[in-house]
Amino acid sequence: MKQSRRSFLTQISLLSAAPLLTSSSNLFAAPSAAGIQYGYAAITWGNNIRQSIQDISSLGFKGIQLRANAYTEFGQKPAELIKLLKDAKLKLAMYSSGNANINTGNDEAEIAKHVESARFVKILGGNSIQITNSSRPKTGAVTNEDLIKYANLLNEIGKRTAAIGIKTTYHNHMGQLGQTPEEVDVILQHSDPKYVKLLLDIAHYQQGGGDPAAAILKYKSRLDCLHIKDVKDTADGKSYLFVELGQGRVDLPAVFASLKTINYQGYAIVELDAVPVKDRTPLQSGQITRDYLKNTLKINF
Repeated sequence: MKQSRRSFLTQISLLSAAPLLTSSSNLFAAPSAAGIQYGYAAITWGNNIRQSIQDISSLGFKGIQLRANAYTEFGQKPAELIKLLKDAKLKLAMYSSGNANINTGNDEAEIAKHVESARFVKILGGNSIQITNSSRPKTGAVTNEDLIKYANLLNEIGKRTAAIGIKTTYHNHMGQLGQTPEEVDVILQHSDPKYVKLLLDIAHYQQGGGDPAAAILKYKSRLDCLHIKDVKDTADGKSYLFVELGQGRVDLPAVFASLKTINYQGYAIVELDAVPVKDRTPLQSGQITRDYLKNTLKINF
Protein backbone atom coordinates (compact mmCIF):
# COMPACT_ATOMS: atom_id res chain seq x y z
CA MET A 1 0.00 0.00 0.00
CA LYS A 2 1.46 3.33 -0.95
CA GLN A 3 1.14 6.39 1.22
CA SER A 4 -1.17 7.97 -1.31
CA ARG A 5 -4.36 9.97 -1.44
CA ARG A 6 -6.20 6.72 -0.74
CA SER A 7 -4.15 6.24 2.44
CA PHE A 8 -4.83 9.81 3.51
CA LEU A 9 -8.56 9.38 3.01
CA THR A 10 -8.45 6.10 4.89
CA GLN A 11 -6.75 7.68 7.87
CA ILE A 12 -9.36 10.45 7.93
CA SER A 13 -12.08 7.78 7.87
CA LEU A 14 -10.36 5.84 10.65
CA LEU A 15 -10.11 8.89 12.84
CA SER A 16 -13.80 9.57 12.36
CA ALA A 17 -14.58 6.14 13.79
CA ALA A 18 -12.41 6.59 16.88
CA PRO A 19 -15.25 7.56 19.25
CA LEU A 20 -16.81 4.13 18.68
CA LEU A 21 -13.86 2.33 20.21
CA THR A 22 -12.93 1.42 23.74
CA SER A 23 -9.62 2.48 25.18
CA SER A 24 -6.60 0.57 23.89
CA SER A 25 -4.16 1.78 26.54
CA ASN A 26 -3.81 -1.76 27.92
CA LEU A 27 -3.10 -3.54 24.63
CA PHE A 28 0.16 -4.95 25.91
CA ALA A 29 -1.17 -6.02 29.30
CA ALA A 30 -1.07 -9.64 30.37
CA PRO A 31 -4.02 -11.78 29.20
CA SER A 32 -6.96 -12.35 31.47
CA ALA A 33 -6.74 -15.20 33.94
CA ALA A 34 -9.88 -16.62 32.32
CA GLY A 35 -7.68 -18.90 30.18
CA ILE A 36 -7.27 -19.52 26.48
CA GLN A 37 -9.35 -17.35 24.18
CA TYR A 38 -10.74 -19.05 21.09
CA GLY A 39 -11.14 -17.50 17.68
CA TYR A 40 -11.74 -18.56 14.10
CA ALA A 41 -10.13 -17.23 10.92
CA ALA A 42 -12.32 -15.77 8.19
CA ILE A 43 -10.04 -17.05 5.41
CA THR A 44 -12.29 -20.08 4.79
CA TRP A 45 -15.06 -17.75 3.57
CA GLY A 46 -12.87 -16.00 1.01
CA ASN A 47 -14.18 -12.50 0.32
CA ASN A 48 -17.55 -13.06 2.00
CA ILE A 49 -16.58 -11.22 5.18
CA ARG A 50 -20.11 -10.56 6.36
CA GLN A 51 -21.02 -14.25 6.15
CA SER A 52 -17.83 -15.22 7.97
CA ILE A 53 -18.73 -12.90 10.84
CA GLN A 54 -22.23 -14.34 11.06
CA ASP A 55 -21.11 -17.98 10.89
CA ILE A 56 -18.17 -17.67 13.29
CA SER A 57 -20.42 -15.99 15.82
CA SER A 58 -23.03 -18.74 15.44
CA LEU A 59 -20.36 -21.36 16.17
CA GLY A 60 -19.74 -19.78 19.55
CA PHE A 61 -16.25 -18.39 18.98
CA LYS A 62 -15.49 -15.04 20.58
CA GLY A 63 -12.71 -13.86 18.28
CA ILE A 64 -12.16 -13.56 14.55
CA GLN A 65 -9.08 -13.20 12.37
CA LEU A 66 -9.57 -10.97 9.36
CA ARG A 67 -7.36 -10.51 6.29
CA ALA A 68 -6.34 -7.62 4.08
CA ASN A 69 -9.59 -7.95 2.10
CA ALA A 70 -11.27 -6.40 5.15
CA TYR A 71 -9.25 -3.27 4.47
CA THR A 72 -10.32 -3.38 0.81
CA GLU A 73 -14.00 -3.51 1.75
CA PHE A 74 -14.08 -1.45 4.92
CA GLY A 75 -10.96 0.74 4.81
CA GLN A 76 -13.04 3.79 3.97
CA LYS A 77 -15.87 2.86 6.36
CA PRO A 78 -14.36 1.14 9.43
CA ALA A 79 -17.33 2.12 11.59
CA GLU A 80 -19.46 -0.31 9.57
CA LEU A 81 -17.07 -3.19 10.28
CA ILE A 82 -16.85 -2.23 13.94
CA LYS A 83 -20.64 -2.44 14.19
CA LEU A 84 -20.75 -5.81 12.42
CA LEU A 85 -18.25 -7.24 14.89
CA LYS A 86 -19.98 -5.68 17.88
CA ASP A 87 -23.39 -7.00 16.83
CA ALA A 88 -21.89 -10.48 16.40
CA LYS A 89 -20.15 -10.21 19.80
CA LEU A 90 -16.78 -10.83 18.15
CA LYS A 91 -13.42 -9.27 18.93
CA LEU A 92 -10.66 -8.85 16.37
CA ALA A 93 -8.26 -11.56 17.52
CA MET A 94 -5.70 -11.08 14.74
CA TYR A 95 -5.30 -9.32 11.41
CA SER A 96 -3.40 -10.87 8.50
CA SER A 97 -1.28 -8.03 7.17
CA GLY A 98 0.26 -10.07 4.34
CA ASN A 99 3.85 -10.46 3.23
CA ALA A 100 6.93 -8.52 4.26
CA ASN A 101 9.55 -9.48 1.67
CA ILE A 102 13.30 -9.07 1.63
CA ASN A 103 15.49 -8.25 -1.36
CA THR A 104 12.84 -6.08 -3.00
CA GLY A 105 15.10 -3.06 -3.24
CA ASN A 106 12.62 -1.04 -1.20
CA ASP A 107 12.38 -2.09 2.43
CA GLU A 108 10.60 1.14 3.29
CA ALA A 109 7.65 0.25 1.04
CA GLU A 110 7.44 -3.19 2.66
CA ILE A 111 7.41 -1.61 6.10
CA ALA A 112 4.91 1.11 5.21
CA LYS A 113 2.12 -1.25 4.17
CA HIS A 114 2.22 -2.98 7.56
CA VAL A 115 2.28 0.30 9.43
CA GLU A 116 -0.87 1.21 7.52
CA SER A 117 -2.41 -2.14 8.52
CA ALA A 118 -1.51 -1.40 12.13
CA ARG A 119 -3.37 1.92 11.98
CA PHE A 120 -6.43 0.13 10.62
CA VAL A 121 -6.26 -2.56 13.32
CA LYS A 122 -5.91 0.08 16.05
CA ILE A 123 -9.17 1.66 14.93
CA LEU A 124 -10.90 -1.74 14.85
CA GLY A 125 -9.90 -2.35 18.47
CA GLY A 126 -7.39 -5.12 17.73
CA ASN A 127 -3.86 -5.33 19.04
CA SER A 128 -1.84 -7.55 16.68
CA ILE A 129 -0.93 -8.02 13.03
CA GLN A 130 0.38 -11.20 11.43
CA ILE A 131 3.32 -11.06 9.02
CA THR A 132 4.16 -13.67 6.37
CA ASN A 133 6.54 -13.58 3.38
CA SER A 134 7.00 -14.85 -0.16
CA SER A 135 10.78 -14.58 -0.14
CA ARG A 136 11.72 -18.25 -0.16
CA PRO A 137 13.89 -19.03 -3.20
CA LYS A 138 12.25 -21.20 -5.84
CA THR A 139 15.36 -23.37 -6.04
CA GLY A 140 18.31 -23.91 -3.77
CA ALA A 141 18.69 -23.73 -0.02
CA VAL A 142 17.63 -20.87 2.20
CA THR A 143 20.65 -19.01 3.53
CA ASN A 144 21.15 -17.81 7.09
CA GLU A 145 21.89 -14.41 5.60
CA ASP A 146 18.35 -14.19 4.20
CA LEU A 147 16.79 -15.44 7.43
CA ILE A 148 18.67 -12.80 9.42
CA LYS A 149 17.77 -10.15 6.87
CA TYR A 150 14.12 -11.11 7.28
CA ALA A 151 14.43 -10.97 11.08
CA ASN A 152 15.83 -7.45 10.80
CA LEU A 153 12.93 -6.41 8.57
CA LEU A 154 10.49 -7.78 11.15
CA ASN A 155 12.32 -5.81 13.84
CA GLU A 156 11.81 -2.56 11.98
CA ILE A 157 8.13 -3.29 11.33
CA GLY A 158 7.69 -4.23 14.99
CA LYS A 159 9.26 -0.99 16.19
CA ARG A 160 6.98 1.08 13.97
CA THR A 161 3.78 -0.79 14.89
CA ALA A 162 4.64 -0.75 18.61
CA ALA A 163 4.70 3.03 18.39
CA ILE A 164 1.07 2.82 17.28
CA GLY A 165 0.17 0.32 20.02
CA ILE A 166 0.04 -2.76 17.80
CA LYS A 167 2.12 -5.92 18.13
CA THR A 168 3.86 -7.52 15.16
CA THR A 169 3.74 -11.32 15.08
CA TYR A 170 5.75 -13.60 12.82
CA HIS A 171 3.74 -16.46 11.27
CA ASN A 172 5.71 -19.62 10.38
CA HIS A 173 4.55 -21.02 7.05
CA MET A 174 5.32 -23.73 4.51
CA GLY A 175 6.88 -22.40 1.31
CA GLN A 176 8.21 -19.31 3.05
CA LEU A 177 11.25 -18.23 5.03
CA GLY A 178 10.60 -20.16 8.23
CA GLN A 179 9.33 -23.39 6.70
CA THR A 180 11.43 -25.66 8.94
CA PRO A 181 11.91 -25.54 12.72
CA GLU A 182 15.56 -24.65 12.18
CA GLU A 183 14.63 -21.66 10.03
CA VAL A 184 12.02 -20.50 12.53
CA ASP A 185 14.67 -20.66 15.23
CA VAL A 186 17.10 -18.47 13.29
CA ILE A 187 14.41 -15.86 12.62
CA LEU A 188 13.39 -15.73 16.27
CA GLN A 189 16.97 -15.67 17.53
CA HIS A 190 17.75 -12.63 15.39
CA SER A 191 14.51 -10.73 15.98
CA ASP A 192 13.93 -8.64 19.07
CA PRO A 193 11.45 -10.20 21.53
CA LYS A 194 10.37 -6.69 22.44
CA TYR A 195 9.12 -6.00 18.93
CA VAL A 196 8.51 -9.37 17.25
CA LYS A 197 6.24 -12.02 18.75
CA LEU A 198 5.40 -15.49 17.41
CA LEU A 199 2.16 -16.66 15.87
CA LEU A 200 2.78 -20.41 15.92
CA ASP A 201 0.87 -22.28 13.24
CA ILE A 202 0.88 -25.82 14.58
CA ALA A 203 -0.01 -27.53 11.28
CA HIS A 204 2.60 -25.65 9.23
CA TYR A 205 5.16 -26.40 11.95
CA GLN A 206 4.23 -30.10 11.89
CA GLN A 207 4.37 -30.25 8.09
CA GLY A 208 7.76 -28.53 8.16
CA GLY A 209 9.16 -31.35 10.28
CA GLY A 210 8.61 -29.98 13.76
CA ASP A 211 6.80 -30.95 16.94
CA PRO A 212 4.30 -28.17 17.71
CA ALA A 213 3.75 -29.32 21.30
CA ALA A 214 7.50 -28.99 21.93
CA ALA A 215 7.62 -25.64 20.12
CA ILE A 216 5.02 -24.23 22.51
CA LEU A 217 7.27 -25.06 25.44
CA LYS A 218 10.39 -23.79 23.67
CA TYR A 219 8.93 -20.45 22.58
CA LYS A 220 6.58 -19.79 25.48
CA SER A 221 8.10 -16.36 26.10
CA ARG A 222 7.57 -15.30 22.45
CA LEU A 223 4.17 -16.88 21.91
CA ASP A 224 1.49 -14.29 21.24
CA CYS A 225 -1.03 -16.35 19.28
CA LEU A 226 -1.57 -19.77 17.71
CA HIS A 227 -3.21 -21.08 14.60
CA ILE A 228 -4.91 -24.27 15.66
CA LYS A 229 -5.26 -26.44 12.58
CA ASP A 230 -4.74 -29.98 11.34
CA VAL A 231 -3.00 -31.50 8.33
CA LYS A 232 -2.93 -34.84 6.55
CA ASP A 233 -1.24 -36.34 3.50
CA THR A 234 -3.08 -36.24 0.19
CA ALA A 235 -4.40 -39.52 -1.21
CA ASP A 236 -1.39 -39.93 -3.50
CA GLY A 237 1.01 -39.20 -0.65
CA LYS A 238 2.78 -36.51 -2.67
CA SER A 239 1.50 -33.45 -0.86
CA TYR A 240 -0.54 -32.35 2.15
CA LEU A 241 -3.98 -30.98 2.88
CA PHE A 242 -5.22 -28.83 5.74
CA VAL A 243 -8.30 -30.34 7.35
CA GLU A 244 -10.70 -29.77 10.22
CA LEU A 245 -9.42 -30.44 13.72
CA GLY A 246 -9.21 -34.13 14.55
CA GLN A 247 -9.10 -35.17 10.88
CA GLY A 248 -5.32 -35.14 10.46
CA ARG A 249 -2.07 -36.11 12.16
CA VAL A 250 -1.35 -33.18 14.46
CA ASP A 251 -1.29 -34.40 18.06
CA LEU A 252 -3.85 -31.90 19.30
CA PRO A 253 -4.17 -33.32 22.84
CA ALA A 254 -0.39 -32.87 23.22
CA VAL A 255 -0.65 -29.30 21.91
CA PHE A 256 -3.28 -28.40 24.47
CA ALA A 257 -1.32 -30.17 27.21
CA SER A 258 1.64 -27.91 26.42
CA LEU A 259 -0.59 -24.85 26.49
CA LYS A 260 -1.81 -25.90 29.92
CA THR A 261 1.78 -26.43 31.08
CA ILE A 262 2.77 -22.86 30.20
CA ASN A 263 -0.54 -21.45 31.42
CA TYR A 264 -1.18 -19.92 28.02
CA GLN A 265 -3.93 -17.32 28.05
CA GLY A 266 -3.79 -15.78 24.59
CA TYR A 267 -5.75 -16.54 21.45
CA ALA A 268 -5.94 -19.97 19.85
CA ILE A 269 -7.38 -19.25 16.42
CA VAL A 270 -8.78 -22.06 14.32
CA GLU A 271 -7.63 -21.64 10.72
CA LEU A 272 -8.69 -23.64 7.68
CA ASP A 273 -7.50 -22.18 4.40
CA ALA A 274 -10.28 -23.85 2.38
CA VAL A 275 -12.88 -26.53 2.94
CA PRO A 276 -11.17 -29.87 2.18
CA VAL A 277 -14.24 -31.73 0.93
CA LYS A 278 -16.24 -30.78 -2.15
CA ASP A 279 -19.68 -29.28 -1.43
CA ARG A 280 -18.92 -28.83 2.28
CA THR A 281 -19.54 -25.26 3.43
CA PRO A 282 -17.20 -23.21 5.63
CA LEU A 283 -19.87 -23.34 8.34
CA GLN A 284 -20.02 -27.14 8.19
CA SER A 285 -16.23 -27.34 8.47
CA GLY A 286 -16.47 -25.04 11.46
CA GLN A 287 -19.07 -27.28 13.06
CA ILE A 288 -16.77 -30.31 12.70
CA THR A 289 -13.95 -28.44 14.41
CA ARG A 290 -16.20 -26.99 17.13
CA ASP A 291 -17.59 -30.43 17.90
CA TYR A 292 -14.09 -31.89 18.11
CA LEU A 293 -13.00 -29.21 20.55
CA LYS A 294 -16.09 -29.57 22.73
CA ASN A 295 -16.83 -33.29 22.52
CA THR A 296 -13.38 -34.84 22.17
CA LEU A 297 -11.08 -32.37 23.92
CA LYS A 298 -13.82 -31.23 26.32
CA ILE A 299 -13.03 -27.58 25.73
CA ASN A 300 -15.71 -25.03 26.44
CA PHE A 301 -15.56 -21.50 25.01
